[in-house]
Amino acid sequence: MTLKSTLLATLAALSFTSGAMAADAIVVDDAYARSSGKSAKAGAAFMVIENHSDTDDRLIGVKSDVAGRVELHTHKVDENGVAQMIHVEEGFSIPAGEAHLLKRGGDHVMFMGLNAPFEQGSSVPVTLIFEQAGEVVVEIPVDLER
Repeated sequence: MTLKSTLLATLAALSFTSGAMAADAIVVDDAYARSSGKSAKAGAAFMVIENHSDTDDRLIGVKSDVAGRVELHTHKVDENGVAQMIHVEEGFSIPAGEAHLLKRGGDHVMFMGLNAPFEQGSSVPVTLIFEQAGEVVVEIPVDLER
């Protein structure tokens, strides 16, 4: 093997390794999705997103075929004490070595215009989109009792 082909093989191996490491950098834990009932037109998903890399990342988008629109949302309380859900276009920062909690009453994934009701025990396919890690596909279990 020539020096050139050895270097090319090494670079190719490193590129495959770094891609696998990027995919493993983000871990989703304790995920669940819910809606308020069988006739609900909206639902939400909650989870802990852990960044196991040494590079800061940002969740910048989300997509799923279960609803007409899927967005990153948070709750904001106005000066009158009224809570509103708002779309967070810039996404959520997930610093290196830390986690970000998507929870009820806080940051979450919002499904609007559900194509079908969420059924207890089923799952919702969701693609989380990160600046650094790229797309991470997760199957989020539906838990209407939580």
